[in-house]
Amino acid sequence: MANTSSAKKATRKIARRTAMNKNRRSRVRTYIRQVEEALASGDKAAAQAAFKVAEPELMRAATKGVVHKNTASRKVSRLAQRLKVLSA
Repeated sequence: MANTSSAKKATRKIARRTAMNKNRRSRVRTYIRQVEEALASGDKAAAQAAFKVAEPELMRAATKGVVHKNTASRKVSRLAQRLKVLSA
């Protein structure tokens, strides 16, 4: 258990940061799932719209340190590739 005031404050900060990161990670997963569902249904317009929303959300998560930059780029790239295959 934290004894010093600085340790107590650090605990509060960590809890707050953890909650924010959990929320961001959840948002990213939701947007990715929406793109994948649209791709699976074969709806090109819905997939493009979902991708347009998901890409900045993924990159924002990378900027905030929730996911690694390369991971976010890889996910965006793979979704874009699947979208391209659908539209071709």
